[in-house]
Amino acid sequence: MTDTTPATTVAPAPAQRTRRQHHWRRDLVELAALFTAVAVADAIANTIAHGPDGPYLLVVSAVALVATAAFHTWWARRHSHAPPTPPATTTPPTTAATTVAATGTGTVTGTVRGTEETVLWRMRTTVRDAPGSLAVLCAALAELRVDILTLQTHPLADGTVDEFLLRAPEPLQPAELTRRVAAAGGAHTWVERADAHDLVDSPTRVLTLATRTALDAAELPLALRQLLGRCAIRSHPAVSPTGRPSERTAPVEGALEQGDTVMLLRDPYGGVLTVERPYLPFTPSEFARARALVELDARLGPRVPRSQDVLTLPEGGEITVRRADQDDLEAARAMHDRCSERTLGLRYHGPVADADRYLGHLLSPRFGQTLAVRSASGRLVALGHLLWDGDETEVALLVEDDWQRRGIGSELLRRLVGLAVDAGCDSVYAVTQSSNTGMVAAMRALNLPLDYQIEEGTLVITARLHTLHAERHKSAGDHDRRGPYAERSAGQGPAGQSAPHRPRP
Repeated sequence: MTDTTPATTVAPAPAQRTRRQHHWRRDLVELAALFTAVAVADAIANTIAHGPDGPYLLVVSAVALVATAAFHTWWARRHSHAPPTPPATTTPPTTAATTVAATGTGTVTGTVRGTEETVLWRMRTTVRDAPGSLAVLCAALAELRVDILTLQTHPLADGTVDEFLLRAPEPLQPAELTRRVAAAGGAHTWVERADAHDLVDSPTRVLTLATRTALDAAELPLALRQLLGRCAIRSHPAVSPTGRPSERTAPVEGALEQGDTVMLLRDPYGGVLTVERPYLPFTPSEFARARALVELDARLGPRVPRSQDVLTLPEGGEITVRRADQDDLEAARAMHDRCSERTLGLRYHGPVADADRYLGHLLSPRFGQTLAVRSASGRLVALGHLLWDGDETEVALLVEDDWQRRGIGSELLRRLVGLAVDAGCDSVYAVTQSSNTGMVAAMRALNLPLDYQIEEGTLVITARLHTLHAERHKSAGDHDRRGPYAERSAGQGPAGQSAPHRPRP
């Protein structure tokens, strides 16, 4: 990857002389002008003093002088705010006003042209690897009054993929932008709307994603999605929950398939990670970045944040909420044994005898994030799952029968939604049955836009998270966008009404 910072280059003007050479001809001209002015003044004085109409001529001269002075004053005020004429040695301004300023992070900020409304676009196009090809493309963008904010280059064997972050006039349509880029030599052009988060330069974004992955193994699919843009990421375990070996394999170094639109990576937990982006092929640079992130995850091994929160239930009992992983497998199986067949049937929508088979899959950080609730005695009484399903996200809850109707499910659901917002998910969905009134009520209690879909007796409820994203962006200046999930849900819901939560290390 190569990050470049475009800047408008202006040739420096030659230094002007601050001291002019002295010429005798100028002194001679000034002396002649002085004698001429004295002669004219003497003639006018003789005419006024000795002529018959001298007083009248004096009054007319005074009036003319006053009028001339008034006209000169009016003319000077009218043109006092006119812009100065640029020196002849500077580059004449173009119609695009592509003045930009480079920052230390590699991001370029374009000047705002008056009150013109602008929008951000992310554009990727392939150009010939020849001198001047990028200059022609930039000139075409300048003619459309488009500012180049950032530029990344992805070298290929037969060309170069240039990825731009653009600030363009709002009336400019993507079709017109694509047409002009094609006329300037760009091929396979792709354009997508961008937002303010895309202004972060690539090195900073990659370091941030690496830090998140180092702290939490469940962040790897999310980091890959934010690194590669809109894509579907699926984890194929080496052995399915039913015991059948997986048919998907990947070489140790990974591979690109189907016209470079599918990326195969070896999963450190076993199995294969597939990343699909049908609308835009992956470049070798993107493949190298993704592989480096997976290698970092493999070197660090299993890890899950161990912070936990203590909440007080309305009736006075305390519960502890924390992240769960495969170390909680035995406790989860014991909770299954204490749950009724109806409770397990509402959760797993299949034979109750197969419920234990899915626990290893559900508790793996590779497939999502899990929250566990333990009672004051340390018994596991509830599980909440946030599962990555390609480019979608599923939420699922299981609460032991004796602990239902106490607000635990609603508290878990709110926290899972907070994790989904942190992950950048646009929506979450829950698969349940219409008879599961507790899950339906918990989804409604989120106060979010909901979509309902019934398929063969199964109810799918989808919650849209756009309003939560807007609130998060609005308060981003006061709070860290990726704070602990405990801080996001302090005192929310029935489980936290009697006393605030107390974080414990």
